[in-house]
Amino acid sequence: MHHSRLVALVLDCRADDLADATRFWSAALGKPVASADQDGDGRYAELATAADEPLILLQKVAHDSRVHLDIETDDLEAEAARLERLGARRVAFVRERWWVMEAPSGHRFCVVKPQRAAFGPHLNRWE
Repeated sequence: MHHSRLVALVLDCRADDLADATRFWSAALGKPVASADQDGDGRYAELATAADEPLILLQKVAHDSRVHLDIETDDLEAEAARLERLGARRVAFVRERWWVMEAPSGHRFCVVKPQRAAFGPHLNRWE
């Protein structure tokens, strides 16, 4: 048995610097900036969200700008396998920390380890 849930909306930004995109999305969504440089490498920023809302992350990318979802789980392998049975395919295992997956519809999304200390309350239980 394992658990999973939607954890984040990720704004993939093709940009030299995330600062302008972070300011725009902060103002557009009415969410203050929680971290302008989450990992200290200029690749991720985070907007503040309530504990029961998905995280809103901005990610600096080389591909075209788009939005993708992150699904958090307490068992990466079990969740990736469950999604494969539904028709998704594994694209890449990144930094030995998360799976980039592709849905049958062509949408990319990530399966990640738990992102918040409290894993819940809106989680699915899979047997």
